[in-house]
Amino acid sequence: MARFVALVARAEPALDEAALALAAGADPDLDPAPWLAELDRLADGVDSVPGLVRRLFVEEGFTGNSTDYTDPRNSLLPQVLARRTGIPITLSVVAIEVARRAGIRLEGIGMPGHFLVRVADTEQYLDVFDGGRRLDRAGCEERFRAVTGSAAPFGPDMLPRTSTRDILVRMLENLRAVYRTRGGPADREWVLRMRLAVRPDEERLVELGEVLGTQARWDEGARLITAYLAGGTHPPEREERLRRTARSLLAHLN
Repeated sequence: MARFVALVARAEPALDEAALALAAGADPDLDPAPWLAELDRLADGVDSVPGLVRRLFVEEGFTGNSTDYTDPRNSLLPQVLARRTGIPITLSVVAIEVARRAGIRLEGIGMPGHFLVRVADTEQYLDVFDGGRRLDRAGCEERFRAVTGSAAPFGPDMLPRTSTRDILVRMLENLRAVYRTRGGPADREWVLRMRLAVRPDEERLVELGEVLGTQARWDEGARLITAYLAGGTHPPEREERLRRTARSLLAHLN
């Protein structure tokens, strides 16, 4: 946790290091060195976008996990590298970091419902969940409609470039959703603490207080919320909600 917090305190943390520090929440003994070396190995000899796609999705066999999409391992970079399967955002992290080592600039694209990558300064997109399939703008729209079923207008705003911080938030939100049904309170706790370290969010703070309460750590949850309130000025209605949550947690101690 400390390593992750230190990394995200930077203006723009290194994506590979931060993704591995995130995964250490599930495995505190995780050594990042072998996984950084694996990314180096994957990049060796890659000199073009077609070469990148061939290396990852043909030679190395990376593929989207469509049979068990909500497996939490899909959101943990070392597991994705070891198992050669994941969800769009973690496969994108692999592609971005292998490409970076090969001197190719890929950008994460936070299309609603489905994460993509784009070759920097082009309109060339890759769907890494589908074997690195190349997409143009029309192909992105087709994919968006297939995934979401939405008839909303589709324009450039649907294909925003994402920062490392945005990618980490999205990875943690995926894990938060997964652990609500496939994990315990301890799993949700580390995810929520990391999520708050990346980007403070009152909804997630309240949720963390509640998760601590499910572990009979009511006073700790109340202190967390009280410390947040002491750290700044908040709109009255939001402040009252947070104080009410803290009081509710402390009531369990009576």
